[in-house]
Amino acid sequence: MAVQINPSILSADFARLAEEARAVEGADWLHVDVMDNHFVPNLTLGAPVVEALSRATDTPLDCHLMIEEPDRWAPQYVEAGAGSVTFHAEAAAAPVRLAREIRAKGARASMALKPATPVEQYEDLLPELDMLLIMTVEPGFGGQAFLDLMLPKIRRTRRLIAKHGLDLWVQVDGGVSAETIERCADAGADVFVAGSAVYATDDPEAAVRMLRHQAQEATAAAAWADPAGKH
Repeated sequence: MAVQINPSILSADFARLAEEARAVEGADWLHVDVMDNHFVPNLTLGAPVVEALSRATDTPLDCHLMIEEPDRWAPQYVEAGAGSVTFHAEAAAAPVRLAREIRAKGARASMALKPATPVEQYEDLLPELDMLLIMTVEPGFGGQAFLDLMLPKIRRTRRLIAKHGLDLWVQVDGGVSAETIERCADAGADVFVAGSAVYATDDPEAAVRMLRHQAQEATAAAAWADPAGKH
């Protein structure tokens, strides 16, 4: 399984977003948190900034919409240049229709689950998605401590994906760092959002490489990633 590292621009210097985006061009995606101060108690940025970022970097944009009415607003983020758009299950009125619309516009469709939202109730919807985001903190603010109690949820998600034979990425977001990324990879995640673990360092590019190496090593030893079942 290919490990992907997505630095979160939420932890970058907002006065230097273009430079900060270019500082991690070795990453797979640039994670952009969109918050509306309604779905979560914080306000960040919107479609115009996403459009500007898409012009400033060649790294594809992974937009995580922590907003109300994603059915109405999510397609605008594809038009603004996002290559992947994530909406929250708790906010979407018609998640299947929304996922299909995002895909039809040319982006990858992803759905996010808050920590208290069980994955099992969305099992039948998984084939409509390209990625499932398991929040490992309560959404709304960067810099929170990783919730270890989400690891069983990641494992259950990976089992559901295997049960249905899906090619579905499992993303984790919240408290991902050198101290937690291996546990996430072992549990079944393959896409990792890292904010302060990248941008709070002197060398963000080196931090991305180190996190990737850790995740790759943990994945190689993980039972879920071994098709022969040797582990």
